[in-house]
Amino acid sequence: MESQLKIVVVDADKDRSFMIVDGLREAGDYHVTVLDSVTGIARRLKELQPDIILIDLESPSRDSFEQIITATGPLERPVAMFVDQSDSQMMKSAIEAGVSAYVVNGLRKNRIKPVIETAMVRFHKFARLKAELDATKTALSQRKQVDRAKGLLMKMRGLSEEEAYALLRKTAMDKGMRIPEVAQGIITAVEVLL
Repeated sequence: MESQLKIVVVDADKDRSFMIVDGLREAGDYHVTVLDSVTGIARRLKELQPDIILIDLESPSRDSFEQIITATGPLERPVAMFVDQSDSQMMKSAIEAGVSAYVVNGLRKNRIKPVIETAMVRFHKFARLKAELDATKTALSQRKQVDRAKGLLMKMRGLSEEEAYALLRKTAMDKGMRIPEVAQGIITAVEVLL
């Protein structure tokens, strides 16, 4: 059985926050918490550990906007932001910070569930892409280390490229290490000695 989705609504306007809560209750079985102030929001979010955050900002100042973005950690969880007026610079900042959905003048009860679903799908897609990019960067970095270590072994021991790689692989197997770890050890040792 799936656990109940935990949603935090950040909205200083009680009427709007009640409308959001009503829309969420009609859309599904959610555990909803409303925060009506940005004061201490980071601490509260850490305590609540929500699955998604909905932020409704009538006309935020740059300071309150940045404080909310920083506190909500849009790279850690999906964040959907509703604003009343379009501000291209604020929208760009929100999206660059990782906000999953930025909705202008679109806060209506019947739109809340589709916005939540969209924000969650976009967040998870972005998280997968980021993980793939990180893995690719790591693999490329490790490949460069292995190539550098092979070059050092070839130069210092007069080995061919195949022999240098075979030595790296054998050393890794003998020591119970990964080849990139052995390569980094060789590079560090040579740097210390030179």
